Amino acid sequence: MNFAESVSYLYSLGNEVLAMKLGLETVQALASAVGNPQRTFPAIHIAGTNGKGSTAAMTEAILRAAGFHVGQYTSPHLIS
Repeated sequence: MNFAESVSYLYSLGNEVLAMKLGLETVQALASAVGNPQRTFPAIHIAGTNGKGSTAAMTEAILRAAGFHVGQYTSPHLIS
């Protein structure tokens, strides 16, 4: 499935509120099926509407100053 087909499929679902499944059961089952790789390294996941970039930058600076080896990955939603 390419990007255009994916978008078309998502729009075909109709109202996203009716199609959404709240809860973590599905993602927990998937993580469990692949051996829970998220538990193999320490991580901080920053989510929300505003302030993620600033929060990530400050968190990284604090951890580096405390002597931790830190990497930062951001994934902006800029185009589509």
